[in-house]
Amino acid sequence: MSAHPYANLTPERVMDAIESVGYLCDARVFPLNSYENRVYQVGIEEGEPLIAKFYRPDRWSRAAILEEHKFMFDLVEEEIPVVAPIQIDGESLFYSEPFMFALFPRRGGHAPELSSNADLELLGRWLARLHQVGSWESFEHRPVILGAQDLAQAAETVLSSGHMPSDYHAVYASIWPQLVQSLEQQMSSRPFRTIRVHGDLHPGNLLLRYEQLWMVDFDDCVQGPAMQDIWMLLSGARDEQLSQLDVIRNGYEMFRPFPYTELSLVECLRTIRVMKHAAWLCQRWDDPAFPIAFPWFDSHRFWSEHILTLREQQAALQQEPLVLFA
Repeated sequence: MSAHPYANLTPERVMDAIESVGYLCDARVFPLNSYENRVYQVGIEEGEPLIAKFYRPDRWSRAAILEEHKFMFDLVEEEIPVVAPIQIDGESLFYSEPFMFALFPRRGGHAPELSSNADLELLGRWLARLHQVGSWESFEHRPVILGAQDLAQAAETVLSSGHMPSDYHAVYASIWPQLVQSLEQQMSSRPFRTIRVHGDLHPGNLLLRYEQLWMVDFDDCVQGPAMQDIWMLLSGARDEQLSQLDVIRNGYEMFRPFPYTELSLVECLRTIRVMKHAAWLCQRWDDPAFPIAFPWFDSHRFWSEHILTLREQQAALQQEPLVLFA
């Protein structure tokens, strides 16, 4: 048997876990696109299929996962369209050795067109309401976006993992301290408020169907600036990003003041994501799914492009931040 827990998460074990909380499966178990956790669509006798999410062992504490769930329940209570876990006898998190797991209703849809002003404005409205709820209290057990410390931890993971070819170590070791210094300057010059945010709001975590938007997968929800959920909706050249921001702002300000002072964080947050993504791949390479899904990771080309991206981010951090006028 494989040493990795997910290698032994067979369809039979998935069905046994779901039936342990009172459902009867019909033997239709379809894996969905997920790497950090394992997610399945499972057919239910005389009912709609459910989505079962098996959390990666030893990643989150039970308290941290329950905070994720509570955030979603808070949002649902305010009629914000998120796909929250199903509660059974008041419980939303269950256990099947060695996994904690949760069940969700199935929601269909496609990623919104971020080139569409209508979709961007709709996202702006829902984000403002999400952030309004997120500001009501703080996480105690979830991560906090820390900036320079996040970069230092990511760099340590990469350099100690053995995955980066040795001929890139020197140049990487010279770049990341410069990025840390730039982030410290940017993030300390304008203190920002942290709130509960989604944390990973890329288009793949948005479902749009018949003008109904659903926000899904709060697995990376964190305590951070509101801009963390906004910058990931931006793409293209500077002028394009400013145009997109203006549309998002129009929707956002219907419910909450737009966080203008956090625009200087956009490139900081992008840099954190770039470095943490490489560190994440290093950490997860022992998972059999990762070499299959990311076969290019252990190549010289990947690390060459990664270092080029870090240099581009260092240049971006020296430029004037994006500016919108209230």
